[in-house]
Formats: sequence, C-alpha cells, structure tokens
Amino acid sequence: MARSLMETLSVLQWIVVFFTMGISCTFLTGYLLFTPLWPLSVLYLTWLIIDWNTPERGGRRSQWVRRWRMWRYMRDYFPVSLVKTAELSPERNYVLGHHPHGIMCFGAICNFCTESTDFSKLFPGITPFVATLHGIFRLPIYRDYVLSAGLCSVSKSSLSYLLSKKGTGNAVIIVVGGAAESMTGKPGEHSLLLKNRKGFIRLAVAHGADLVPIYSFGENDAFDQVIFEPGSWMKWLQLNFQKYMGFAPCLFKGCGLLFSNTWGLMPFARPVMTVVGEPIPVTQNPNPSEDEINRYHNKYQEAITILFNKYKVQYGLSESAELTIY
Repeated sequence: MARSLMETLSVLQWIVVFFTMGISCTFLTGYLLFTPLWPLSVLYLTWLIIDWNTPERGGRRSQWVRRWRMWRYMRDYFPVSLVKTAELSPERNYVLGHHPHGIMCFGAICNFCTESTDFSKLFPGITPFVATLHGIFRLPIYRDYVLSAGLCSVSKSSLSYLLSKKGTGNAVIIVVGGAAESMTGKPGEHSLLLKNRKGFIRLAVAHGADLVPIYSFGENDAFDQVIFEPGSWMKWLQLNFQKYMGFAPCLFKGCGLLFSNTWGLMPFARPVMTVVGEPIPVTQNPNPSEDEINRYHNKYQEAITILFNKYKVQYGLSESAELTIY
C-alpha cells in the first residue's frame, strides 16, 4: 500500500510540474518584484540573463536529480522498461528518433531524463540529451528544473552544438512527431507522423551522427484522448496552437487519483516498453542532396517498421498489429 502510494505521488508530481510549474513560477517571480522579497527576483532574473544560452550549449544536467528515488517509483507505476538491441559506441554521436509522442512522453522522460531504467549502465559512455521546445527555457525556475534532468533546446543551433562541439558519445533524442502527432494518439493506435519529417535526418547527415530508431510501446495507452473531427472548431484551435505556439491543447482523460475506476488526470497504469533499435551508419556530408536525405529517410522508416514488427508480440500485441506511417 505504501509503495503504491509513493508510485502515485511520483507520477502526480510530474503531472503538476508538466502543466503548472512553468506558468506558476513565472507569476511567482513577477509577484515577488512587488513585495519586500523583490531582491530574490532581481537576483534570479540577473542569473537568468547570465545563463540565457545554457539550453543551447548542452544544458546543465544534475546526476543527483536524475538519480532521485522518486523517478524509480514513477517507473514502477506503469511500469516503464528500456530494451537494448545493440551497442552504441562512445566513439560516435547519435540522433535518436523517439516514437510515438503520446500525451506526456512518459517513455522518453523515464528512460532518458532520469536514471530510473539505468540508461548509463545499459549504454556506458553515452550521454542522452532530450530535445524539447525552446520556449520552456524562458520560464524562470522551471527551466532550471528541466535542465537538471538533461533536457536541451530543440533549436538547430542547440543540436548542432551537441553534435559538433562536445566530442563523441552524445545521443540527441528527438520526439520526431512532435505536437502534431500528439493530437492523433489514442489507446491501441500505432501510427507515426514521419513521412515528411526529415529535419532530424538532415541534422544527422550534416554532422555524421548515426541514426537510431526508438519505439515506446504503450505510450499512447497512458490516456484516452478525444480525437476532434476535421473542420470542428476544436480541431481548428489545436492546429493553430500547434502552428504558432509549438504545442497542441489535447482533451484527454485518465484514471482518478484515489480510485482507478473513476475518471481523472492520472495516467492509466499500463506498461510502457521503450525499445532502442540498432544504429543506422551515417556518412557525414555538410551539404547533402535531397536524394541523399531521402535515401537515409527511407532506411530509417524501414528500420522503425522492422523494430515494431520484431517486438510487438513481446509487448503483447497481436501478430496482425501494423505500424502506420503518415
């Protein structure tokens, strides 16, 4: 009972952080400026200006934060597991494509932003950097929290820096489908927004970083999402938020905090199995042609499909389950 409570609370804290910490810390910092505690805000904002470019220069991870016991409780809530299929050499750099996005990316968070599944032991000499929206690093205090977990900006300059200025053994994790893919994920769905997503391929070729496909089975099963009909005002709202803000508001439901048979914002306790595929060797070319990009993109699509088909039964899917790429 006590362990179950700790698992629930660990997931709850991440949900609170995910949805409220950024905006609440921004308001708190502004509010303190008009109180006797204004020097605290001034000192922090001064630090923020000095530290402004850190998210684009490899971030600032904290192994202490990444190893918090809380993350292991969060892992066990689902549970989340990490499957290694091949070695990743510390002598190379990598661009890892994570699929699918889901609502809250529990697979990517547990496996690559924490040590709850022992990433550093499975892949010794490899340092993971999860790339996320650049805008969140402008939110005071929240930015420092996510930086400590190993997140960095998904901007081109940030990723190029990681793959060219920090030596080897760096693994950039990009959730390729992004916000647009999150709008279509629902339990039992295995579809990826990938067909026209080639920026991560271009990045890998430009820096000679090997491509690695990742599939998180169960990522879409964490919540039951409402899929809006094309042409509806909610779909219009989603698309415009995704286009101009970089994220898409989703209407979803999970289970209750105290009773799993009631509706709420807690994710369903369903297994998430994240499988890291074999690296696809990439030859560096700073100015690749479209044919070269398409060739690597086709190889990548084949690799993620093979990975899905190889591990779907082990996860518990039927032999007839298919992966759709659109």
